[in-house]
Amino acid sequence: MEIKCGTGTEELTLNCFEICRRQVKEACDALDLEPAAYEILKQPRRVMEVAVPVIMDDGHVRNFVGWRSQHNDALGPFKGGLRFHPDVTVDEVKALSMWMTFKCAVLGLPYGGGKGGVRCDPRGMSRGELERLSRGLMGALAPITGPERDIPAPDVYTNPQIMAWMVDEFSRLRDYNSFGVMTGKPLLIGGSAGRNEATGRGCVYTCLEAMKQLGIPVAGARVAIQGFGNAGSVAAHLLHQRGARIVAVGDSCGSTFQAGGMDPAALADHKRRTGTVGGFPTGTPITTEQLLQTECEVLIPAALENQLTARVAGGVRARIVGEAANGPTTPEADVILFDRGVLVLPDILASAGGVTVSYFEWSQNLSGYYWSEQEVNQKLEWAMVRAFRTVYDMSQERRIPMRSAAFMVAVKRVADAMRVRGWLGPA
Repeated sequence: MEIKCGTGTEELTLNCFEICRRQVKEACDALDLEPAAYEILKQPRRVMEVAVPVIMDDGHVRNFVGWRSQHNDALGPFKGGLRFHPDVTVDEVKALSMWMTFKCAVLGLPYGGGKGGVRCDPRGMSRGELERLSRGLMGALAPITGPERDIPAPDVYTNPQIMAWMVDEFSRLRDYNSFGVMTGKPLLIGGSAGRNEATGRGCVYTCLEAMKQLGIPVAGARVAIQGFGNAGSVAAHLLHQRGARIVAVGDSCGSTFQAGGMDPAALADHKRRTGTVGGFPTGTPITTEQLLQTECEVLIPAALENQLTARVAGGVRARIVGEAANGPTTPEADVILFDRGVLVLPDILASAGGVTVSYFEWSQNLSGYYWSEQEVNQKLEWAMVRAFRTVYDMSQERRIPMRSAAFMVAVKRVADAMRVRGWLGPA
């Protein structure tokens, strides 16, 4: 039986597209850029809506609606995840494509931002229905997709198998293998070692660097994680291995607390058996809000957008917030956290590990030369630490939040590329 769960939070009517626009405008103003820069950056270059008819297992046809947003390609091809979720909206996809542009730019990757989503609930679909949806979606997106145009990747409720079906469909349409059209693929067809763990691992690298800056020992540090999917569970395992205590964990169906810390492997086993980390035998049930306000050194929001709202932020008792999710903190909450001395590692920095290793995967596909997992992880750590230090230095120099600093670093790189390409008009 499928478990149907909610987000566990309120105030989800906030429009993430408008939030992203506000962040970009503030960065453009702080950098004193020409008006043309914001005019171009404030909206995606292209948004495609598709309807994908799928024959369901019982013989009836369902028409699934989806979108692909391509924001800006001044630095390179569009790049970004593709999610299957019942609450996907076009504004969400547009905002996420914008955030991807700046996520790539802050890491110095040769990509622009893209994002896609299909409104569906994959938890209630069979393997055959998911394959037919994936292949149908690839057929609809093929005209605007390709290794040098737009390179999707896994996101919420999508995985390497879905990427494999889409790669196969694209290759069938082109009549030649095109493994570079997708990242996050299985290793057998051009995937990269270390890709599945990259988002969580990248977030951990930035958190460790932040802890070093604040003088917080890793051993014994208390960590709370909202979201126990790919990113959250990987972050929990890696921090636990380094001696941190995972004191609170939650997902969309329940949350649990244990002051002495919990074993991520036991949590993962419990979730496999029950569908949620809620009800963990040795833990105490807590609400999502209580999880976000747990007293700890590091809080990692690894779920969906707009989880840390102004109402919640006043009670946050973490010293560091590492955003493994996209857009988990609202602008109003950002101000509150900054004023209270909480160091927020913004999503466009902390959750960039996935797209960074996607870049490594794409590079390996184009060259035909593949790296070991150790090489991938070493390159990822170097990229994440370099980006953290660039953003942290900017934030200290200007005495501004890390998010503002990250957007300034990223927007400047994109604007410089647009200027040199002649997009901003006469010099």
